[in-house]
Amino acid sequence: MLGHQLWLLLHIASVAARVRANGTVEEAGLVTSCFERHPSQPLQIAAASEVTTASEDVIAFVASTEAVAEIGVAVAVEGAVAEMTEDLLSALSKFMAIVCMSETLFCTTGLPTDVVVEVDGMAFHLHKLEGFPGGSDAFETVAKFCYGVKVELTTSTVVPLRCAGEFLGMTEEYSEENLISKAEKYFAQVTLRSIGDSLRALKSCDRDREIAERLDIPWRCIEAIVATAPASDPALFGWPMADGGSHISQSRGVNRRKGHHDRESWLEELSILTLPVFKRLIFTMTESNLSIDLIETCLMQYANKCIPGITRSTRKAGDSTLTTEMEQRELLEMVISNLKPTRTALQSRFLFGLLRVANILKISDDFQVMLEKKIGCQLDGVKLDDLLIPSYSYLNETLYDVDCVERILHNFLERHESGSVAVDEAGRSTSLIMVGKLIDGYLSEIASDSNLNPEKFYKMAVSLPEKARLYDNGLYRAVDVYLKAHSWLSEADREKISGILDCQKLTLEACTHAAQNERLPLHTVVQVLFFEQRKLRHVIAGTLLAT
Repeated sequence: MLGHQLWLLLHIASVAARVRANGTVEEAGLVTSCFERHPSQPLQIAAASEVTTASEDVIAFVASTEAVAEIGVAVAVEGAVAEMTEDLLSALSKFMAIVCMSETLFCTTGLPTDVVVEVDGMAFHLHKLEGFPGGSDAFETVAKFCYGVKVELTTSTVVPLRCAGEFLGMTEEYSEENLISKAEKYFAQVTLRSIGDSLRALKSCDRDREIAERLDIPWRCIEAIVATAPASDPALFGWPMADGGSHISQSRGVNRRKGHHDRESWLEELSILTLPVFKRLIFTMTESNLSIDLIETCLMQYANKCIPGITRSTRKAGDSTLTTEMEQRELLEMVISNLKPTRTALQSRFLFGLLRVANILKISDDFQVMLEKKIGCQLDGVKLDDLLIPSYSYLNETLYDVDCVERILHNFLERHESGSVAVDEAGRSTSLIMVGKLIDGYLSEIASDSNLNPEKFYKMAVSLPEKARLYDNGLYRAVDVYLKAHSWLSEADREKISGILDCQKLTLEACTHAAQNERLPLHTVVQVLFFEQRKLRHVIAGTLLAT
């Protein structure tokens, strides 16, 4: 305790010197204690009643067995005088030495003096404190608190001040309503009641991680978030029952908007967390059996904020803590492994956003396969522009990553063949037909790429089963675009590309266009004319029967 008192007195003097360098303590107005040195008496320090605690780190400013033993020390605290033993002096001397010469006290660290404090003619040559929890702002607040200045706690300051109080040992043993108890009360009764405040408090632990972990502050913040998060989303858990159901009914719309706003606001703040802390939060959410929808929303929100390029509108990262590709890759792989194969339009677009970024960040093959399988499970709900994934590999000369789309299509077809996709009475699958239209549209888009070789185009076109296309109009359009963009193809290649068409599945309008298409081989044109004539006869026969 004596060492604590001595430490705080010297450091409050240091604060005074910061306010008014080279001035006296009285002029600074921060210290009410006095230091007296008489040749015939030991150095005496009378502590003000407000000063109750301190810490070991700045005991270094007073600390050498030889130096202190030379002058002798007696400490008067609240009227009680105690002699400091040699053992205590030895403990105080473990950081640096102090040399007393005449009326001046020097610290023998070899470093330049930061501040000089004069107290009753005694000059103290001191250095700045390093490693104080919360830094200079927290120390200044602690000094004000010790001298009765009213201190307002906030979400951004409560954690640093709680750590500083622990660092200085500011417990009830020395003073009622001391800093530790005040900070604890505010933390428990205010900060942990709000998800947003808990997130900001969790973020404020970063600077003083070691002492914060020792006090379980990050864990308490995470527990509070996990406990409160479900209640912030009324849509997930229904509406509470209460007396006067008409009131609930009338205010339901207002409450829903407010709940949605609250949820959006704290989700936006997730990105302030570092990746290790965010991973702890998601792990705790999962272990606590929170809604999968809520967990996935957190993952998607954090990834969108921290990894640029997931959405086409965000090419740059916002205020993110993830600054390296390694961290972004780690987050990407974490998100991929935690997303469930649900079927929503929002998640489909998000998955393709992940896929675009995955090609840039070069995630591991296992996670690439996992992501492509997740997309394959919901390929029937994908839009065409999502499939247009740019090719980032120098080995691939095509404009778009056709190989990736082939793998995704293969995953979908495997699932279809396993019987996981529903079919109608005729054995047709609505999902398969939708994917057929999607792939034909994709083939039309990539057909104009001059670097797309005939074999790759052909392979994707024939990979779909026959039942995937009710009509071949979309495929015909893709073939026509490809032949136009690759006019140098050999006759054999033109025959092969045109041979993927089933002329019986072309509508009359498509047959009419194909019959006049000079880019088609003669053999294909003859087939088109034959089936066109047959369709015309059926149309005429149907008209005659109707009349």
